[in-house]
Amino acid sequence: MQLNAYLNFDGQCAEAFALYARVLNGKLDLVQATPGSPMAEHVPPDWGDRVLHVCLTAGDAVLMGSDCPPGQFQPAQGLQVNIGVDDVAEAERIFGALSDGAKIVMPLAETFWAQRFGMLVDRYGTPWMVNCLRPCDDTGA
Repeated sequence: MQLNAYLNFDGQCAEAFALYARVLNGKLDLVQATPGSPMAEHVPPDWGDRVLHVCLTAGDAVLMGSDCPPGQFQPAQGLQVNIGVDDVAEAERIFGALSDGAKIVMPLAETFWAQRFGMLVDRYGTPWMVNCLRPCDDTGA
């Protein structure tokens, strides 16, 4: 079984996933836009270049998304996409890159459970947590 986050956008999916691919050192495996697809003749002209489906692979993780039909987008609520890394510098790099134009919910900082932890909502409306946990000691704690 695989569980994947699926993000929705209001016409900015291609731009957002280009950023996510760069920030997460990932690869866009599939980008299917409305023009050139079998859907193109069945949608109104205001759909423009909306993305029907995109798939990003970063390491063993997969992130997917699409643009909503015009007028149907709802901002994400009650969730965050968590990025877990083992290196403080990588946590700082990722948080910094996603922070451009973002609403910082919790600045990236040391916590009792993590070397670095922070939360933000990026300029596309995606809520993120960046988490660099403390290493476990020999007891597994």
